[in-house]
Amino acid sequence: MALRSGRYHNLKHHKDAADQKRAASIAKMGLLITTAVQIGGSPRPDENPRLRLALTRARAAQMTNEAIDRAIKKASGIGADGKVMVELTYEGYAPGGIAIVVEALTDNRNRTAPEIKKLFEVHGGSIGAPGCVAWQFKPRSVFVVDGADDTKVMEALLDGGADAIDVTFADGATTVVAEIKDYDSIAKALAAAKLTVARSDLTRIPDTEIPVTDPAVAEAVQTLLDALDDHADVQEALHNASFGT
Repeated sequence: MALRSGRYHNLKHHKDAADQKRAASIAKMGLLITTAVQIGGSPRPDENPRLRLALTRARAAQMTNEAIDRAIKKASGIGADGKVMVELTYEGYAPGGIAIVVEALTDNRNRTAPEIKKLFEVHGGSIGAPGCVAWQFKPRSVFVVDGADDTKVMEALLDGGADAIDVTFADGATTVVAEIKDYDSIAKALAAAKLTVARSDLTRIPDTEIPVTDPAVAEAVQTLLDALDDHADVQEALHNASFGT
């Protein structure tokens, strides 16, 4: 059965939007790899834990091996454009007093800073002074394991010598949260147990979350988070909102 013209254009619009979002995600992964090589000091993953994590995230975003190799070579000085990436952190508030920490990579802080500030203001938030909310977010290793109950995951972690971890099980997935320093040991323990790791990351998690039950506030917060995520220099926008159902 043929598609009606209106439906075709609607489907094409959604496909184009999805393709653009994927392309933007791949571009961000390229910057992440470049920065990992520059800061980590080595283009070899076995010598650079930061690069190993960047590659894990890049593959999860469906970045091809060819594109990954290009990014590593570029960061190593082969075909590089001379730009040096720097890490920047911005802090502020979304509507409803929600705390937001923005982690960015940029080659021009004089461009990025006012653009991030404007995004906060346009969407009803406000940028804050350094340190105003970041203290609420603690660095953590996070792993999401699919297809195994929490008992199997716990056994693997104990066999691997891990401790001081938080394990939760929901919707068929087990989430492991631990100290940053335990990232490598946990990754090895889960791999040795042949468990499927759907996602792993080094991130920051809020000490407490603020429930957002007002639909209008929830929409405003999500709109700001989406706008930040769409910015080319933003790697991650962390927040302490807990959206009600």
